[in-house]
Amino acid sequence: MSIYLDHNATTPLDPRVWAAMVPYLRDLYANPSSIHAPGRMVRTAVDQAREQVAALVKVHPSRVIFTSGGTEANNLALKGIMAHFPGQHLAVSAIEHASVLQPARALAEQGWGMDVIGVDGQGRVMTEALRAVLTPSTRLVSVMTANNEVGVVQDIPALSEVARRAGVIMHSDAVQAAGKLALDFPASGVQLMSISAHKIYGPKGVGALIVEQGVELSPWLHGGGHERGMRAGTENVAGIVGFGMAAQLALAETAARAAHCLELRRHFEQGLRRKLPEVTVVADGAERLGNTVMILVPGIEGETLLMHLDQAGIAVSSGSACSAGDAAPSHVLVALGLVGETGRSAVRVSFGRDNSLADVDALIAALSGMLKQFRAMSITGWA
Repeated sequence: MSIYLDHNATTPLDPRVWAAMVPYLRDLYANPSSIHAPGRMVRTAVDQAREQVAALVKVHPSRVIFTSGGTEANNLALKGIMAHFPGQHLAVSAIEHASVLQPARALAEQGWGMDVIGVDGQGRVMTEALRAVLTPSTRLVSVMTANNEVGVVQDIPALSEVARRAGVIMHSDAVQAAGKLALDFPASGVQLMSISAHKIYGPKGVGALIVEQGVELSPWLHGGGHERGMRAGTENVAGIVGFGMAAQLALAETAARAAHCLELRRHFEQGLRRKLPEVTVVADGAERLGNTVMILVPGIEGETLLMHLDQAGIAVSSGSACSAGDAAPSHVLVALGLVGETGRSAVRVSFGRDNSLADVDALIAALSGMLKQFRAMSITGWA
């Protein structure tokens, strides 16, 4: 038995995406910057993919800058904006992905002002918390659309309205939201948005930054005029073509995928309440992605439970970040107030379109059996 329940980490490549990519891995290998016929043919494929990605978030294709993934898109957003405002101020939420938090901290070390926006006990960034960190020198705010660990969905339109009224540019990391929620860049109110292919059944190594017209961005990769001068380097054509196809499929299938995953999540949470009432669902009072459940299993370290599930053929993720042999709660859980043993007991389950109710039942049965075994043997997992 092999059950994959870690779709927030990555998704399998859709066969239809692979089929679209193959010609550009094998036969159509010309450089898209070349002006001869083979080059123009490849350029046409890149342009089509740009249109497909743009359609996913409802923007003009010219607003799409292809990158090597969500991490580069986030770095480009933060560093590309703040390069225009030396020594000024930016703010990011406490539950951002490392690819936002670490560039923000790097900017702070280089002389920019930086604040972290706190969240409530459900992981939500409230408008009051955003207003509290804004200063006359604030130039950029970054709040993710949906969290990769606990699945909490933020009220991005309300937050972007606060930012815009203060004259502040807003960026949102929508990597986890794409393909799970309907994304509308203009309606969101943000000026910058990051997305990634491998979270929507596309290839790894390709993503995009969506940039509102009129927003000035400085490139941090130099060496050519690629991507309108915003991202130097010969384009990853096969990856971009795959991203385009994945985006086209996501646009057509997001509603069905979301409904399916929500059914699985509800079935899982109902099963927990019936059979494992001691298990807690994190942020269950907030709007969450339909596919994501972070659970706390009292008395058992999340890493221990993850390894036992792995041995049983079930792939999930932990809510801990291990450093030098010490498992500590992730920064997301700490921001929610889940510290110490409570935070270290976290396990994340993230469903995908190919999972079934039988997969959920198998997970519940495995958890139930393991917890009984741990209790009987008095294994705490903290050693």
